[in-house]
Amino acid sequence: MVSLFERILEAHEGIRPDVPVTTLERSTLLSRELRSDVWLKTEHLMPTGSFKVRGSANKIRTLGSAAKRTGVITASTGNHGQGVARAGKLAGVGVTVYVSHSTTKSKMAAIEALGAELVVIQGSALDAEKEARRQSELRGKPYVAPYNDLDTVAGQGTLGVELFEQASDLDAVFVCVGGGGLIGGVGTALKALSPRTRVVGVWPKASTCMLDSLNAGRIVETPECETLSDGSTGAVEPGSVTFPICKEVIDETLTVSEEEIAHAMRLVAEGERWMIEGAAGVAVAGLIQTAARYRGKKVAVVLCGRNIAVETFLDAMKRAGE
Repeated sequence: MVSLFERILEAHEGIRPDVPVTTLERSTLLSRELRSDVWLKTEHLMPTGSFKVRGSANKIRTLGSAAKRTGVITASTGNHGQGVARAGKLAGVGVTVYVSHSTTKSKMAAIEALGAELVVIQGSALDAEKEARRQSELRGKPYVAPYNDLDTVAGQGTLGVELFEQASDLDAVFVCVGGGGLIGGVGTALKALSPRTRVVGVWPKASTCMLDSLNAGRIVETPECETLSDGSTGAVEPGSVTFPICKEVIDETLTVSEEEIAHAMRLVAEGERWMIEGAAGVAVAGLIQTAARYRGKKVAVVLCGRNIAVETFLDAMKRAGE
């Protein structure tokens, strides 16, 4: 049986050139402020503005000609839907994306702009996932999971391979956690290539679904509140393949407040002149919270995306400046 790490290495070659290698940039401001050597993985500069293009491209690639005949169905809180829409457009595959009615309007518009059919569900992100899977079975179309699929996780894991190739001496990597696909893939790659590197998972306090499941030892439902980190929200699907992977690869877990997220987003804007979304701010906030512990260390933070409404970003900047 092919291991997840072997799948990641195959994906690392297979998704090129459709998915570019993102740069790892040193942050002068954060390095000075936190008294450590801070590097930023620029996933927010990806096409569609998110790391999600990795897993989407890999899943569409592995489906091959079957997907071209039938088209595919997926569910998303926004970024994954854009990734699948882009991958489908490049491969000549029709894409239908199910989203919750609470999904950011700008993300819905971006999905449609890439040529995908959008179906809005009156319910939660998990409700959209369940309906997308049901329609996939009814209509005989492959389902492209946002995280609950080993090919998707392997695509996200290519980020971990890039990190090792760009900086093999990292002491820690900070990653925002939603369904666990990103940290599961990155963590798997780093455990194989650089076991000394600590994998730190960070959650907004308003949405700790995977963390609560890890603490419970099984996948549980968790109440959620509104958060700047809308890209990481949504319950973990029952039986998700990411749950055992996250149990294996996450070395440290942290939670951050909305104030900490907004402050982190502002620091990145001031230091790098980048507008990042809340989920990326979550990872930065985790590093800031544990700065004393990582003083003098070389650390990387995954800036997972930039897809945030301008009004929401400006409100966060105002909140952080007060």
